[in-house]
Amino acid sequence: MARAAQRSARTSVWLAGKARRGGRGGGQPSGLDRERITSATVRLLDAEGLAKFSMRRLAAELNVTAMSVYWYVDTKDDLLELALDAAFGELTLPDPESHEDWRIQLRAVARGYRELLVRHPWLSPLIGTYINIGPNSLAFSRLIQRIIRKTGLPAHGLVAAISAVFQFVYGFGTIEGHFIARSAAFGMTPDDYFHHAMSTVTQSPEAAEIVQDAAELMEARGGDTVEEMWERDFDFALDLLVAGIEAMVEKAGGE
Repeated sequence: MARAAQRSARTSVWLAGKARRGGRGGGQPSGLDRERITSATVRLLDAEGLAKFSMRRLAAELNVTAMSVYWYVDTKDDLLELALDAAFGELTLPDPESHEDWRIQLRAVARGYRELLVRHPWLSPLIGTYINIGPNSLAFSRLIQRIIRKTGLPAHGLVAAISAVFQFVYGFGTIEGHFIARSAAFGMTPDDYFHHAMSTVTQSPEAAEIVQDAAELMEARGGDTVEEMWERDFDFALDLLVAGIEAMVEKAGGE
Protein backbone atom coordinates (compact mmCIF):
# COMPACT_ATOMS: atom_id res chain seq x y z
CA MET A 1 0.00 0.00 0.00
CA ALA A 2 2.86 2.37 0.85
CA ARG A 3 4.44 1.77 -2.56
CA ALA A 4 1.12 2.41 -4.28
CA ALA A 5 0.78 5.71 -2.41
CA GLN A 6 4.30 6.70 -3.45
CA ARG A 7 3.51 5.95 -7.09
CA SER A 8 0.27 7.93 -7.00
CA ALA A 9 1.79 10.97 -5.24
CA ARG A 10 2.87 13.55 -7.80
CA THR A 11 6.41 14.84 -7.84
CA SER A 12 7.47 18.44 -8.33
CA VAL A 13 8.23 19.86 -11.75
CA TRP A 14 11.50 21.04 -10.23
CA LEU A 15 12.70 17.51 -9.45
CA ALA A 16 14.32 14.88 -11.65
CA GLY A 17 15.27 17.45 -14.28
CA LYS A 18 11.67 17.99 -15.35
CA ALA A 19 11.86 21.78 -15.19
CA ARG A 20 14.93 21.90 -17.42
CA ARG A 21 13.46 19.75 -20.17
CA GLY A 22 12.70 21.79 -23.27
CA GLY A 23 10.36 19.26 -24.84
CA ARG A 24 9.83 15.57 -25.32
CA GLY A 25 12.29 15.12 -28.11
CA GLY A 26 12.07 15.92 -31.78
CA GLY A 27 8.96 17.18 -33.46
CA GLN A 28 7.83 19.63 -30.81
CA PRO A 29 5.71 22.53 -32.11
CA SER A 30 7.64 25.51 -33.41
CA GLY A 31 7.17 28.92 -31.83
CA LEU A 32 6.57 27.48 -28.37
CA ASP A 33 8.81 27.17 -25.35
CA ARG A 34 8.26 26.90 -21.62
CA GLU A 35 8.83 30.60 -21.03
CA ARG A 36 6.12 31.59 -23.49
CA ILE A 37 3.72 28.97 -22.13
CA THR A 38 4.37 30.01 -18.55
CA SER A 39 3.89 33.71 -19.34
CA ALA A 40 0.57 32.94 -21.04
CA THR A 41 -0.48 30.89 -18.02
CA VAL A 42 0.19 33.81 -15.67
CA ARG A 43 -1.78 36.17 -17.91
CA LEU A 44 -4.74 33.79 -18.05
CA LEU A 45 -4.73 33.21 -14.31
CA ASP A 46 -4.69 36.97 -13.74
CA ALA A 47 -7.52 37.54 -16.19
CA GLU A 48 -9.81 34.59 -15.45
CA GLY A 49 -8.74 33.06 -12.15
CA LEU A 50 -7.63 29.62 -11.08
CA ALA A 51 -11.05 27.96 -11.27
CA LYS A 52 -11.45 28.64 -15.01
CA PHE A 53 -7.92 27.72 -16.00
CA SER A 54 -7.44 24.64 -18.17
CA MET A 55 -4.90 23.29 -20.62
CA ARG A 56 -7.49 23.60 -23.37
CA ARG A 57 -8.10 27.26 -22.52
CA LEU A 58 -4.34 27.89 -22.47
CA ALA A 59 -3.91 26.21 -25.85
CA ALA A 60 -6.61 28.46 -27.31
CA GLU A 61 -4.82 31.50 -25.91
CA LEU A 62 -1.60 30.36 -27.59
CA ASN A 63 -3.45 29.39 -30.77
CA VAL A 64 -2.15 25.82 -30.65
CA THR A 65 -3.62 22.44 -29.80
CA ALA A 66 -3.69 21.17 -26.23
CA MET A 67 -1.35 18.34 -27.24
CA SER A 68 1.20 20.93 -28.35
CA VAL A 69 1.39 22.26 -24.79
CA TYR A 70 2.02 18.74 -23.51
CA TRP A 71 5.29 18.65 -25.45
CA TYR A 72 6.63 21.01 -22.79
CA VAL A 73 4.83 20.03 -19.58
CA ASP A 74 3.56 16.66 -18.41
CA THR A 75 0.58 17.89 -16.42
CA LYS A 76 -1.47 20.94 -15.53
CA ASP A 77 0.09 20.77 -12.06
CA ASP A 78 3.56 21.14 -13.57
CA LEU A 79 2.44 24.24 -15.41
CA LEU A 80 0.87 25.78 -12.31
CA GLU A 81 4.13 25.19 -10.43
CA LEU A 82 6.02 27.00 -13.18
CA ALA A 83 3.56 29.90 -13.04
CA LEU A 84 3.88 30.04 -9.25
CA ASP A 85 7.64 30.39 -9.42
CA ALA A 86 7.45 32.87 -12.29
CA ALA A 87 5.29 35.12 -10.10
CA PHE A 88 7.86 34.98 -7.30
CA GLY A 89 10.39 36.15 -9.88
CA GLU A 90 8.59 39.51 -9.96
CA LEU A 91 9.77 40.34 -6.43
CA THR A 92 12.51 42.91 -6.03
CA LEU A 93 14.68 41.49 -3.27
CA PRO A 94 17.18 43.49 -1.19
CA ASP A 95 20.84 42.51 -1.21
CA PRO A 96 21.38 39.94 1.57
CA GLU A 97 25.06 40.91 1.75
CA SER A 98 24.36 44.57 2.46
CA HIS A 99 24.65 46.06 5.93
CA GLU A 100 21.17 47.57 5.67
CA ASP A 101 19.19 47.36 8.91
CA TRP A 102 17.12 44.18 9.16
CA ARG A 103 13.99 46.19 9.97
CA ILE A 104 14.19 48.05 6.65
CA GLN A 105 14.77 44.84 4.72
CA LEU A 106 12.03 42.96 6.54
CA ARG A 107 9.47 45.68 5.87
CA ALA A 108 10.49 45.88 2.19
CA VAL A 109 10.20 42.13 1.64
CA ALA A 110 6.93 41.90 3.57
CA ARG A 111 5.42 44.73 1.54
CA GLY A 112 6.61 43.22 -1.74
CA TYR A 113 5.15 39.83 -0.80
CA ARG A 114 1.81 41.41 0.10
CA GLU A 115 1.71 43.30 -3.22
CA LEU A 116 2.46 40.07 -5.08
CA LEU A 117 -0.43 38.24 -3.39
CA VAL A 118 -2.79 41.12 -4.17
CA ARG A 119 -1.64 41.36 -7.78
CA HIS A 120 -2.11 37.62 -8.33
CA PRO A 121 -5.05 36.35 -6.21
CA TRP A 122 -4.56 32.83 -7.63
CA LEU A 123 -1.14 32.68 -6.00
CA SER A 124 -2.20 32.01 -2.41
CA PRO A 125 -3.97 28.67 -3.02
CA LEU A 126 -1.03 27.45 -5.11
CA ILE A 127 1.43 28.38 -2.35
CA GLY A 128 -0.53 26.08 -0.06
CA THR A 129 -0.65 23.29 -2.65
CA TYR A 130 2.92 22.91 -3.93
CA ILE A 131 6.25 22.59 -2.16
CA ASN A 132 7.63 25.76 -3.79
CA ILE A 133 11.20 24.74 -4.60
CA GLY A 134 11.59 26.67 -7.84
CA PRO A 135 14.60 29.01 -8.10
CA ASN A 136 12.67 32.20 -7.41
CA SER A 137 10.79 30.72 -4.45
CA LEU A 138 14.03 29.40 -2.99
CA ALA A 139 15.72 32.79 -3.41
CA PHE A 140 12.82 34.38 -1.53
CA SER A 141 12.99 31.81 1.29
CA ARG A 142 16.77 32.08 1.53
CA LEU A 143 16.60 35.88 1.81
CA ILE A 144 13.94 35.73 4.54
CA GLN A 145 16.15 33.43 6.57
CA ARG A 146 19.13 35.76 6.12
CA ILE A 147 17.10 38.77 7.27
CA ILE A 148 15.66 37.04 10.33
CA ARG A 149 19.13 35.84 11.33
CA LYS A 150 20.22 39.50 11.43
CA THR A 151 17.67 40.25 14.16
CA GLY A 152 19.73 38.60 16.90
CA LEU A 153 16.97 36.19 17.88
CA PRO A 154 18.17 32.90 19.39
CA ALA A 155 18.30 30.01 16.92
CA HIS A 156 15.28 28.25 18.42
CA GLY A 157 13.09 31.29 17.69
CA LEU A 158 14.04 31.95 14.07
CA VAL A 159 11.46 29.70 12.43
CA ALA A 160 8.70 31.05 14.68
CA ALA A 161 9.65 34.63 13.77
CA ILE A 162 9.53 33.81 10.06
CA SER A 163 6.13 32.20 10.53
CA ALA A 164 4.78 35.12 12.55
CA VAL A 165 5.73 37.71 9.94
CA PHE A 166 5.14 35.91 6.68
CA GLN A 167 2.04 33.94 7.63
CA PHE A 168 0.57 37.28 8.66
CA VAL A 169 1.54 38.79 5.29
CA TYR A 170 0.17 35.74 3.47
CA GLY A 171 -3.17 36.02 5.24
CA PHE A 172 -3.41 39.78 4.85
CA GLY A 173 -2.46 39.75 1.16
CA THR A 174 -4.76 36.82 0.42
CA ILE A 175 -7.80 38.49 1.94
CA GLU A 176 -7.01 41.83 0.31
CA GLY A 177 -6.43 40.26 -3.11
CA HIS A 178 -9.61 38.20 -2.98
CA PHE A 179 -11.63 41.20 -1.82
CA ILE A 180 -10.42 43.23 -4.80
CA ALA A 181 -11.10 40.33 -7.19
CA ARG A 182 -14.59 39.86 -5.78
CA SER A 183 -15.29 43.59 -6.11
CA ALA A 184 -14.22 43.48 -9.76
CA ALA A 185 -16.42 40.42 -10.37
CA PHE A 186 -19.42 42.51 -9.27
CA GLY A 187 -18.30 45.44 -11.42
CA MET A 188 -17.59 47.57 -8.35
CA THR A 189 -14.61 49.39 -6.93
CA PRO A 190 -13.37 48.08 -3.57
CA ASP A 191 -14.89 51.14 -1.87
CA ASP A 192 -18.30 50.61 -3.48
CA TYR A 193 -18.25 46.91 -2.69
CA PHE A 194 -17.24 47.57 0.92
CA HIS A 195 -20.11 50.02 1.48
CA HIS A 196 -22.55 47.67 -0.27
CA ALA A 197 -21.45 44.76 1.91
CA MET A 198 -21.67 46.80 5.10
CA SER A 199 -25.15 48.10 4.27
CA THR A 200 -26.30 44.58 3.46
CA VAL A 201 -24.95 43.10 6.68
CA THR A 202 -26.55 45.81 8.83
CA GLN A 203 -29.96 44.55 7.69
CA SER A 204 -29.43 41.45 9.82
CA PRO A 205 -30.59 42.07 13.43
CA GLU A 206 -28.22 39.36 14.67
CA ALA A 207 -25.23 41.14 13.14
CA ALA A 208 -26.21 44.73 13.99
CA GLU A 209 -24.26 44.98 17.27
CA ILE A 210 -21.10 43.42 15.84
CA VAL A 211 -21.28 45.63 12.76
CA GLN A 212 -21.66 48.72 14.94
CA ASP A 213 -18.60 47.76 16.99
CA ALA A 214 -16.65 47.08 13.80
CA ALA A 215 -17.69 50.43 12.34
CA GLU A 216 -16.39 52.23 15.43
CA LEU A 217 -13.07 50.41 15.19
CA MET A 218 -12.75 51.26 11.50
CA GLU A 219 -13.51 54.92 12.17
CA ALA A 220 -10.86 55.01 14.88
CA ARG A 221 -8.16 53.64 12.61
CA GLY A 222 -8.74 56.40 10.04
CA GLY A 223 -8.62 56.37 6.27
CA ASP A 224 -11.15 57.61 3.74
CA THR A 225 -10.84 54.65 1.37
CA VAL A 226 -10.51 50.90 1.70
CA GLU A 227 -6.98 51.14 0.35
CA GLU A 228 -6.00 53.70 3.00
CA MET A 229 -7.48 51.50 5.74
CA TRP A 230 -5.54 48.51 4.47
CA GLU A 231 -2.32 50.51 4.33
CA ARG A 232 -2.69 51.72 7.91
CA ASP A 233 -3.64 48.27 9.19
CA PHE A 234 -0.76 46.56 7.43
CA ASP A 235 1.87 49.08 8.54
CA PHE A 236 0.69 49.05 12.14
CA ALA A 237 0.50 45.26 12.30
CA LEU A 238 3.99 44.98 10.83
CA ASP A 239 5.24 47.48 13.40
CA LEU A 240 3.76 45.26 16.12
CA LEU A 241 5.61 42.24 14.77
CA VAL A 242 8.91 44.12 14.51
CA ALA A 243 8.45 45.40 18.07
CA GLY A 244 7.75 41.84 19.18
CA ILE A 245 10.98 40.60 17.60
CA GLU A 246 12.91 43.42 19.27
CA ALA A 247 11.36 42.57 22.64
CA MET A 248 12.24 38.89 22.30
CA VAL A 249 15.83 39.75 21.34
CA GLU A 250 16.11 41.96 24.43
CA LYS A 251 14.61 39.24 26.58
CA ALA A 252 17.03 36.63 25.25
CA GLY A 253 19.94 38.98 25.92
CA GLY A 254 18.90 39.43 29.52
CA GLU A 255 18.62 35.74 30.30
